[in-house]
Amino acid sequence: MAQHRTAAGRFLLFVFVGAVCGVMVAGLMIPAAAVAGSAAEFSAGLVGSLPDELKIDPPAQTTTVLANDGSVIATFFSQNRDSVALDQMSPYIREGIVAIEDARFYEHGGIDPTGILRALAATAGGGRQGASTITQQYVNNVIIQSHIAAGHPDQVKLGAAKTVGDKIREMKLAIALEKTYSKDQILQGYLNIIYFNHNVYGIEAAAEYYFGVHAKDLSLPQAATLAGVINNPAYYDPVTEPKHAVGRRNIVLDKMLEQGKITAAAHDSAVKSPIGLNVHPARQGCMAAVTAPYFCDYVQRLILNDPAYGADEDARRSALYRGGLTIKTTLDPGLQKIAQGQVNATIAGTDPLQRGAELVSIEPGTGKVLTMAQNTAYNPAPGPGNYMGNFALPSTDANGQPLDGAGGFQIGSTIKPFIFAQWLNAGKSMNTVLNGAVRDYPPGFPWKNSCGTTTGSYDPAAGTHLLPNDDPNHYYPMTVLQGLYQSINTITFQSASQLDLCEVQKMTTAAGITDGHTNKPYDFSNISNLIGSVDVAPLTMANAFATFASGGIYCAPRALISVTDSHGNSLPVPGPDCRQSINPGVAAGVTYALKNVLTRGSGYNIPVNKNYDIFAKTGTTDGNTMTWTVGATAGIATASWFGSYKGTGPQWVNQDITINGRYYAGVDGADLAGGQWGRFMDAAAPRFNTSAFGSPPAPVLETPAR
Repeated sequence: MAQHRTAAGRFLLFVFVGAVCGVMVAGLMIPAAAVAGSAAEFSAGLVGSLPDELKIDPPAQTTTVLANDGSVIATFFSQNRDSVALDQMSPYIREGIVAIEDARFYEHGGIDPTGILRALAATAGGGRQGASTITQQYVNNVIIQSHIAAGHPDQVKLGAAKTVGDKIREMKLAIALEKTYSKDQILQGYLNIIYFNHNVYGIEAAAEYYFGVHAKDLSLPQAATLAGVINNPAYYDPVTEPKHAVGRRNIVLDKMLEQGKITAAAHDSAVKSPIGLNVHPARQGCMAAVTAPYFCDYVQRLILNDPAYGADEDARRSALYRGGLTIKTTLDPGLQKIAQGQVNATIAGTDPLQRGAELVSIEPGTGKVLTMAQNTAYNPAPGPGNYMGNFALPSTDANGQPLDGAGGFQIGSTIKPFIFAQWLNAGKSMNTVLNGAVRDYPPGFPWKNSCGTTTGSYDPAAGTHLLPNDDPNHYYPMTVLQGLYQSINTITFQSASQLDLCEVQKMTTAAGITDGHTNKPYDFSNISNLIGSVDVAPLTMANAFATFASGGIYCAPRALISVTDSHGNSLPVPGPDCRQSINPGVAAGVTYALKNVLTRGSGYNIPVNKNYDIFAKTGTTDGNTMTWTVGATAGIATASWFGSYKGTGPQWVNQDITINGRYYAGVDGADLAGGQWGRFMDAAAPRFNTSAFGSPPAPVLETPAR
């Protein structure tokens, strides 16, 4: 009796849903005659143009960051997708999708009354069968993507969460869609938006992920496998559920055979084929960068900080992770490989004392950043050698936006060339002899600083020590030139005592030197700053020396060559920002003087080819904690740093220490920093301009009467 009641109930339900379906077909869809006659003919007043609520924006695309030779540095995506045209998809996937998902796709007008009746009848009979056409599925996916793109994933409705009203609305939108787009356009859009599990969206990304091929190269069994996945991506996942995937694949092949899409021989061969996976997991972001992860992070921050790519950081992040940008950068991948090898050889990132090594290069006259290498691993997970800060960069950019930089390090004697530059700029000769024996600078010493005050002392009577040099053998009169190339603190102080320190500050500003933490100008409010006690970023120092190498032309660092959107339209990038900021004669005088560092000065033992014009300056801070060599040819400027990135306290000194099997009483700027700088420059310099620097004007070389 109960069975009879159930059967009767199902019959009544069938009659009811049949009536509902008839109303829907008559009032919402396509007249029956239209279905029989043409999929493109609809009742003229049924639907208008495509509603605004179904504006089809491009689905989330993968952004690609390229080096200057077009090679890939990294990709960014929220959804692993690479949209392609329909003619770049294998005919097997086009036919397989239609066969299994919507056999009458090219016949109906967006909804399939026959399919709906069949599904309702199955439901009335206690079964379950889908009724959504490919067009309806496309509509559903577009709605989902629109909610996600707008930042409202909570508004996404799936499966049982949808009301009858939601379903009817999707049907209306499907009809509207078919009045606006061709069948092939809809199929192309569908195959580029659909989900294939593992954060893989679209047929191109799916083909690459599961089989390591392009969508156009999918074989019949491969295409049938992927066509089967979309019905239930987790259940039919070829990786985790291969038996389910093969069973579903074979159903797709059966459908293709039934519909005359393939021959019996092709069907039988494909059914017997192994699943043949060749999984290529997609890796994205700077942690997965092919090269230069810290440079990648720099580029990422440049995009996120620039209003040209969105009104706020959320909008820019969406552009980066969803916009399908192509970002071509200035990075030279060949040089980057050399630089990375050098810093890795200098000291392992897993060094228990957590010393760091950095090389960053820039092109004089253009500002192009060529390399950015450090010895740590770009990884947020706790672990030896993992470090997310970028040694090369200041903490923020000029507008105060974050750069993820370490904020720089005390630069020691690499500040001295700028004091020397102001000495020349003030009309003084580099061959002027000063007294290097003066070591006592008491409180109240009459420093001239027209834009501030300068304090501090080197005076035992005031509780401080006498001004030291690096060794005890250079406390005697010598030229300002010798004082620079041998890096004599007492000569630097004697020259600074004859200058307006405000003008020295202007010289450092002209070269682009700023505090690595505050972005404020390098100041001389304390006399210790005359010997480099301020933190400055290596990129800043490389660019400052590039200003000398280019004859006094300062160029703002630039890492972007071009940015295009997913349609190939160019987006704005900062162009060259160069100006003559230092007198060319002054720049020539500095390069003339600094060449001596490598031949008879503090860097004479640095292993570098001196057969072309090349200059450098070493730097070492108290406790040998921070060490530097910064220098350039006419074609490339490089800052090399070795030291502690954890602090400057007693536990971080680089004294009485063995590194790479060599003992150091104290690590000097010419040692590890100098070694990696020299070896890198030997490899890099010949690839760029090695022209001779200009000669300094005669007055700066004259020997003044004593």
